[in-house]
Amino acid sequence: MLSSQLNPTFIFGIVLVYGLGQGFAHSFFKVVTDYYWKDVQKVQPSVVQLYIGLYYIPWIMKPIWGLLTDVFPIKGYKRRPYFVIAGVLGVAAALMVALIGNLPAAVALGCLIGVSAGLAIADVTIDACIARNSIEIRSLAPDMQSLCGFCSSSGALIGYSTSGFLVHHLGAQGALILLAVPFFFFTVLGFVIHEMRSTGLQYEKQKAMENLGVAIKGMYKTIKFPQVWKPSLYMYLSLALSFSTHEGQFYWYTNPKAGPAFSQEFVGVIYAIGALASIVGVLIYHKTLKNIPFRNLLFCAQILYGSSGMLDLIFILRWNLALGIPDYFFVIMEECVSRIISKIRWIPMIVLSTKLCPLGIEGTFFALLMCIDSLGSLTSKWGGGIVLHTLHVTRTDFTNLWLVIFIRNILRFATLGLIFLVPRADQSDALIPPDILTKNSAVHVNPDDEGLELVPKHEKSEV
Repeated sequence: MLSSQLNPTFIFGIVLVYGLGQGFAHSFFKVVTDYYWKDVQKVQPSVVQLYIGLYYIPWIMKPIWGLLTDVFPIKGYKRRPYFVIAGVLGVAAALMVALIGNLPAAVALGCLIGVSAGLAIADVTIDACIARNSIEIRSLAPDMQSLCGFCSSSGALIGYSTSGFLVHHLGAQGALILLAVPFFFFTVLGFVIHEMRSTGLQYEKQKAMENLGVAIKGMYKTIKFPQVWKPSLYMYLSLALSFSTHEGQFYWYTNPKAGPAFSQEFVGVIYAIGALASIVGVLIYHKTLKNIPFRNLLFCAQILYGSSGMLDLIFILRWNLALGIPDYFFVIMEECVSRIISKIRWIPMIVLSTKLCPLGIEGTFFALLMCIDSLGSLTSKWGGGIVLHTLHVTRTDFTNLWLVIFIRNILRFATLGLIFLVPRADQSDALIPPDILTKNSAVHVNPDDEGLELVPKHEKSEV
């Protein structure tokens, strides 16, 4: 349906970036690097969380990538060259950490941040296309996000299901070589995705800085609207307050004395089944939830999110064994429940983000909103690392891990007090005025280009 109404190469780009990139590469990267820091570099869980927080830096820089794609085209193209750049960067970084042995921790961290940067640049480029199409055809916005979520979950299913097996047989460092594959296809995408080449005046080099200034002013003007900054603040706080305990739980899962001592293959199976559950979450949203107003849906989703976190607490305290539920069955059940709820909670926030983007700087502004989300994730990782360190959760001591998870769950419920920041609007409604940026500027359309760009008021008469 989407291919019949939008360009098929755009749909192919979504499948490639979200499926092979955000889905497969992200999930594979997550599991393999967990084992890489644990077994190769032998780092404490609290330190790993601080390292992983640095992976989010390229994602926090998404507004910069968005500005580059919106106002600094290369050879007349806004999007295509940036897919190529993302691919080359990712291939080089992945091969370096995979093929060079005995890397210092700082160098390895730099390479892994480079992999994350390649994913972020490709992501912001396809997101700019998605945001534009969501603005032009508002009724398709939920469907496009459903496709993104489905591709991401399907790719994650493949990534998680193969990661444990490959870590077991190739080692954590050797398995990282497969990360180069998605980035190779990003490079190919840069040559095949449809984009009209522009030769208009607005793309001349002397206009670049003027366009940059207009875009920055447009972002500043838009973010000041209450219907924009309030939901943006909610999205940040909902992520930041639920701090991450992943590394503490991962070390406990694989510990032969304190935890259940899950094998590498079974850890991959857990995450793979969770990815399958994410697909179920996408289908539930698409079939039954996409017409529910934002505030009602996110309120209910947050209640379920806080409740599902209690399953982690039950597992860490081993109450499941007292109830006669085996570890392997309980952890799979817990993973499925949390993944479904997380997806139902996440997709509406992404749809909401697309609704807040003004036409003309949609790529840049959507990148700004995703930067806010990434900043929330960074705060979550670092906050979790600090709490793990403060409560003395280490590679071998998990005495206070239950307390860390309990505090996290309380904060998830506390987030419900911020729901007033979310608009009551339906998911198909326009949330910002169509002339939000045209009071002092006009939207200029170049007939040779698909993109739109803001021009100063004094040029309006010439347009």
